[in-house]
Amino acid sequence: MTLEELWQLFPIVLSPHQSEWEEWAKEEIGLLSKLLSIYSPIVNHIGSTAIPGIQAKPIIDILVEISPDIDWQRVRVEMETAGYIFMSSSENRMSFNKGYTTEGYAKRVFHIHFHTVGEHDEILFRDYLLSHPVVAQEYEELKLSLVSQYQNDRDGYTEAKSEFVKRIVEYALKQ
Repeated sequence: MTLEELWQLFPIVLSPHQSEWEEWAKEEIGLLSKLLSIYSPIVNHIGSTAIPGIQAKPIIDILVEISPDIDWQRVRVEMETAGYIFMSSSENRMSFNKGYTTEGYAKRVFHIHFHTVGEHDEILFRDYLLSHPVVAQEYEELKLSLVSQYQNDRDGYTEAKSEFVKRIVEYALKQ
């Protein structure tokens, strides 16, 4: 499938916060922690599904921080063997998906982001939104304003939110 075909099959949809997202994240974190235990990962629920009270794509984002000295190719093989779909990589990052089917989204969908230990702007962003509900609502409003324009353009949607996210991370770093 082309990227455009994938985006048609898996459009961006926002839904009200669901209480089960936290439980699903805990379960997946437990699975990942066990699967990757030899790497001593730091595993966290990130993204909008970790922020009660705001709408989110019903996709659980999880950040796995591991040492840069670890054999990332070995980690990739272990993740793929466990059923995760490899999506991308760069020098110190990898991403995987779980819950995508040929018919569309499964009931539980996960994006697993690997970074090196200490590279966790996503955690700073999450924690800032958790402690600043007004800013969390602003973020929700931004996402709602973008979803119709970028429903079938995940990269465009992410890019359109990036300035807001960068600004909040900068605020978080100053605190």
